[in-house]
Amino acid sequence: MQHRRLGNSDLMVSEISLGSWLTYSGGVDKERAIACIKRALELGITFLDTANIYGRGAAETVLGEALAGVDRASYKLATKLFFPMNAGDRGLSRVQIFKQLNDSLKRLRTDYVDLYQCHRYDPSTPLEETMQALTDVIRQGKVRYIGFSEWPVEKIRAALDMADVAKFVSSQPQYSLLWREPEVEVFALCRANGISQIVWSPLAQGVLTGKYQPGAEVPSNSRAASSKMGTMLDRNWLSRPVLEAVQRVTELAEKAGLTPSQFSLAWVLREPNVASAIIGASRPEQVDENVAASGHAVDPALFAEAEQLMEFALTAAMAR
Repeated sequence: MQHRRLGNSDLMVSEISLGSWLTYSGGVDKERAIACIKRALELGITFLDTANIYGRGAAETVLGEALAGVDRASYKLATKLFFPMNAGDRGLSRVQIFKQLNDSLKRLRTDYVDLYQCHRYDPSTPLEETMQALTDVIRQGKVRYIGFSEWPVEKIRAALDMADVAKFVSSQPQYSLLWREPEVEVFALCRANGISQIVWSPLAQGVLTGKYQPGAEVPSNSRAASSKMGTMLDRNWLSRPVLEAVQRVTELAEKAGLTPSQFSLAWVLREPNVASAIIGASRPEQVDENVAASGHAVDPALFAEAEQLMEFALTAAMAR
């Protein structure tokens, strides 16, 4: 497992990290979830990402149980806040940052998190209030560094321009061969300001694994077939043009000596501003396969061909 520095921090994070969005918030039973977390640690994954909203605390609780007794210095732990935990608790106000952080720490069974992330921008709270509160929890020793996920570019700039507050070291965007929007503006802004990317859904929620066949029913044990995990899946990604392109990318992966998953993860990691790619796993063997993507050098021509295939396929899918 290779490691990369997270922005302008002293955190070294594994190139492959383990997430818990749909899997450990109720999509996977607790025993299998803990088995996946244990396997990730065994294979050298040192960066674990979660959020308070995942199962409204369920994912954090599972992580806390799985990590009990594990040397706290051996891994980096990240969580997030913003989305509603109940009718009254949501957003990035000072009150919510203090409350939600304390609740997350209790569920995670730890005194601090290495990275605390604003899950979205909060238009109902002054940015100054949010940034000052984040600065204060760092001073309290409950948070080491801060990050954001899917913020508008102008709000990222505004936060960076503020004096006497902590600076972001990470951005968590969706990024994959099927979703390249962050390349337009976010990457350049972050690169210039010491902010690394921790990307979510690098396998496009499993579509880039090649498990979905053109014209065939989705596998019954797949995310697309799950009532708990399949609702967030972009249905254009399951269209015939996209799935046919994925099968052709599988052939490119074979030329590189990789599985489709490993090839797609290596594509994400080709970008120097990406510090880590977050994977989801419902079975320990999925962790094994994905971890093997770290450290691979792939012929750029293969990546360029894959990009072209996906671009054409998405255009065809959206025209249907």
